[in-house]
Amino acid sequence: MAPDQDRHLPTTHASLAHGVPPAARATIFALSVAGGISVGPKEGRTLVFGRNRPEVHVCVGEDDPRVSRQHGVLTHTGERWWIRNTGRLPVRLPGGRLLFAEEEPVPLAEGYTPVFVRGSSGREHLLELFVTGADGGRPAARHRDATQQPVLWRLDDDERLVLVVLGQRYLLHEHRPQPLSWRQAADQLAELQPDAGWTPKRVEHAVTAIRTRMSRGGVPGLTREEVGEPVGNALNDNLIRELVLSTTLVPPDLEMLGDT
Repeated sequence: MAPDQDRHLPTTHASLAHGVPPAARATIFALSVAGGISVGPKEGRTLVFGRNRPEVHVCVGEDDPRVSRQHGVLTHTGERWWIRNTGRLPVRLPGGRLLFAEEEPVPLAEGYTPVFVRGSSGREHLLELFVTGADGGRPAARHRDATQQPVLWRLDDDERLVLVVLGQRYLLHEHRPQPLSWRQAADQLAELQPDAGWTPKRVEHAVTAIRTRMSRGGVPGLTREEVGEPVGNALNDNLIRELVLSTTLVPPDLEMLGDT
């Protein structure tokens, strides 16, 4: 399918995250490092992205054979833009959602959506999408605004120590880290605080209380009902990742472990 020249305009922005020009509502902007386009809404309008530049509207991963020649489609239907995967490998959407070729298309929200296409040797190719809202969708420049601070979760000294022990592999930047088991964490805590009475059950109760508190505070993926069975390490993995991403836990916290 060759690009329809009547349906798109070239973009010149280095990143859609930095803003888009004023446009009619539901105009979509799509951009990769190879260039981009913008088109207005029209029922059935379709844009194709993938590796084969002559046959797609937006070229993604031009030099990477792991990216399919036509890896995905953006379609306007029912007054919304939708993304569908037509490639061999899944694409990654915000929140870690993977979209596979056999799945139904996913609607795009107004505003900015980054889409990642996995390639060779650990590469990830970024496709930036922006759908304008009723106001034309141009984000105001905020160059001089103070940087917003992340939400830090309040922890007492014992809780912080337990979590640093439990999640030390994440703070050490290990490849595909996993939390320590209750027994491993209890054994290390007992070495650090021999008179504190640490046991696997005490560690479990402490961590469960933290997960419950953070779940009530709006963090997803911290309850069995959300994750489903088998749970495995998913609850503690989600917990530690949230604490690290929010900078509640940071690598210098490893100093709490001393030389152990």
